[in-house]
Amino acid sequence: MRSNLTEAEYVKTMMHWKRSIPWAMVLLRAVLAPLVVVVAWRMKAPEIWLGMMIATACVSDIYDGVLARRWGTATPRLRISDTIADTAFYLSVLAAITLRHWPVLRERMGILIVLLGLEAVRLAVDWMKFGKMASYHTYSAKVWGLLLAAATIALLCFDGAFWLVTVAIVWGIVCDVEGLAMSIVLTEWTPDVKHLGVALERRKELLANPQ
Repeated sequence: MRSNLTEAEYVKTMMHWKRSIPWAMVLLRAVLAPLVVVVAWRMKAPEIWLGMMIATACVSDIYDGVLARRWGTATPRLRISDTIADTAFYLSVLAAITLRHWPVLRERMGILIVLLGLEAVRLAVDWMKFGKMASYHTYSAKVWGLLLAAATIALLCFDGAFWLVTVAIVWGIVCDVEGLAMSIVLTEWTPDVKHLGVALERRKELLANPQ
């Protein structure tokens, strides 16, 4: 195939794919979000299908950012879209668990309300301060994604590991507290801030060298 293309055409084609593949992974999670709810609500499908969709979403969430950064195609628009797709997907997972395992959530309603409240506060702070959602993709958020995937697969597919649901919710609270602190600390919208320490360093740089 390459022998039929000029060097410039080959580079252009490769860049097209390098931009398109991460976007396709984000779009995949956006499509899976409503499907998870439909399967949990309307279909008497084996729980393994829900598990497969959650695992697929988790893998795409890991690799869209990895590939975009490696290929130099990680734009702010992609990072924000990634965050929106993540939020939509895991809200759909919460809806699926509510439909199929409501008692498990009811027993953890207190910490779940705290988590959802923090999510709402974070979103409000981000929009008021930056005019758009933050997109930090912290290490704690990556761990949270893996915990959520493990907890929901264990619950939906194997009807067990209820303790892991509690761990995932509590870790989500920790993750949101860190994200909120980072939004308060940072003076401008900054993507891919891996932890609070990096945010503090970034704040020092911005204050020392104002634009």
